[in-house]
Amino acid sequence: MSLRELARVVQTSEVTVRRDVRALEAEGLLDRRHGGAVLPGGFTRESGFPQKSHLATAEKTAIADLAASFVEEGEAVVVGAGTTTQELARRLARVPGLTVVTNSLLVAQALAHANRVEVVMTGGTLRGSNYALVGSGAEQSLQGLRVSRAFLSGSGLTAERGLSTSNMLSASVDRALVQAAAEVVVLADHSKLGTDTMFQTVPTDLITRLVTDEPPAHDDRAGTELQALADQGVQIAVAGAPGGTAGPGGDGAPARQQQRRDMPLPGPRRQGPGLRSAVGLGAAEQAQSAERARVADLRRR
Repeated sequence: MSLRELARVVQTSEVTVRRDVRALEAEGLLDRRHGGAVLPGGFTRESGFPQKSHLATAEKTAIADLAASFVEEGEAVVVGAGTTTQELARRLARVPGLTVVTNSLLVAQALAHANRVEVVMTGGTLRGSNYALVGSGAEQSLQGLRVSRAFLSGSGLTAERGLSTSNMLSASVDRALVQAAAEVVVLADHSKLGTDTMFQTVPTDLITRLVTDEPPAHDDRAGTELQALADQGVQIAVAGAPGGTAGPGGDGAPARQQQRRDMPLPGPRRQGPGLRSAVGLGAAEQAQSAERARVADLRRR
């Protein structure tokens, strides 16, 4: 639940709620997250869309900007359900010749008026809490599909289990989306790093790239998880890190400068057409060493 919603429910200020949340966390009664709080422990109940849409909004925007820069004209991609993927969809509306397959009503809505983007929706049963189509109908409609990459979000991400979610039906559809893609790109803000939830959707060895934001200096868990993911071969792209590239702007805006840090894949992994490396082949080893040092520095801070 967001701090704003907590303040509304108990009819007090967000400053007071923030102080009380710190006290409750110290007693082990809840876990703080950026802009809100969740029940203690990793295996928590999934929040509804209204609650999730108010959490880490700035981080999601930066992640979506960066993720959009990996999409090229004329590609075919799948985009899963989630508030971060909805932000991504708004930015994909300006990519000409793009085909987007999705089970998310919110993603489809964001692309509804993009006259140069073709939107293909799965079948299935509507899950109202996140406006996604799930069930056997959704999964069967994805059979035989092949696209260059899948963009997925979730409830938690760890190096041990990969991406996970709190709902069994959503997890099953996400796995079908992964099977349709040559590459898997996970969009997750730092608050999800190190969080484990009930149903695994994408094991770590199938994740090609993680797009995330810069963890706070005091967030040891996120830094440690980034290092562990990098050690297992996941390419890390951090919005706001030193470096630079230009990606499509949101909501039809022109491309704007976007910061990113990329860690090249250290070994053979599943790769599809159109993957753009941020590092030339001759400098790959040197760049990999520098990026590992960067992630290690985040963990120490």
